[in-house]
Amino acid sequence: MKAVVQERYGSPDEVLQLREIDKPVPKDDEVLVGVRAASMHPDIWHAVTGLPYILRIMGMGLRKPKVRIPGTDLAGHVESLGKNVTRFKVGDEVFGESSLRLFGFGDTYAEYATVPQDALALKPRNVSFEQAAVVPTSGSVALLSLGLAGTLNADKHVLINGAGGCVGSIAIQIAKAKGARVTGIDCTEKLAMMRLLGADHVIDYRKENFLVRSELYDFILDVATTLSFVDCKRVLTPTGLYWATGHGNYGVGAGGKLFGHGMLPFGMFARIPFDKQLPKINLKPPSKQDTFTALQALLESGKLAPIIAKTFPLSEVPTAIRCLQEGRTPGRIIITP
Repeated sequence: MKAVVQERYGSPDEVLQLREIDKPVPKDDEVLVGVRAASMHPDIWHAVTGLPYILRIMGMGLRKPKVRIPGTDLAGHVESLGKNVTRFKVGDEVFGESSLRLFGFGDTYAEYATVPQDALALKPRNVSFEQAAVVPTSGSVALLSLGLAGTLNADKHVLINGAGGCVGSIAIQIAKAKGARVTGIDCTEKLAMMRLLGADHVIDYRKENFLVRSELYDFILDVATTLSFVDCKRVLTPTGLYWATGHGNYGVGAGGKLFGHGMLPFGMFARIPFDKQLPKINLKPPSKQDTFTALQALLESGKLAPIIAKTFPLSEVPTAIRCLQEGRTPGRIIITP
């Protein structure tokens, strides 16, 4: 089969190669998926470059990648089953992630991938493979982050910073599906899409500072990780909450090559016990099976419409990563074998 392979960390143009390799064989609890689409998100940049270095210590591989094939999200059809698989049959159309781990690092930029059965869900018929591949990681982040806000309804006002990216665009739709009012912040090129997805108000961060508005928010979701929690407290309601999730500046950030932008979440986690405007988190989050089942229902109901920015073939993955870094395209970049 054809696959994108990396043997070392470095620039995508230098370390990624399209090769012919053996088709993988599923383990007892795994499914062999014929990949029809895979998505490109910031985790891929980290996995290819090995930055920031803290991620290598967290399991990515110290000197070289533990997983030779990048890519975590996929959609496709079931080719074969491990002997213990009971949730799927050959021919099923599925979507999901390549690993049950919280941080999965690869295997989907290929014609075939082996996936644990509990990291998959059936693809709804009303969405394409490309649309389904958008959802696993970004949808999980959006769903779990908004879950920290408590009950969302028409009385709640949610602010999403970075609302034009993939996580942000999904978060708009989930928050609206729950009945909340939504204000989204992003660049000029993405405002029209944000309105189309249901955002009640949109802000161009280049032209307007939301901190000087008279609005107060019940929940601020900082996907772009460019806001200051201290500043945001000024525009939170007395019971309002702030949460940051995202990668910001592709691992360079305030923590340099060691921590990258990870310094922000580390600092935020340290403050949680002492600040009532940071949500209390569940140290045992929902399983991927439960999360993907919830996303499946949103897709099937039409309440979640994934946005595809561009599509690239396997041979152009380095180009796709450069496009990702530019950050100008709304939605998610898709890779197709």
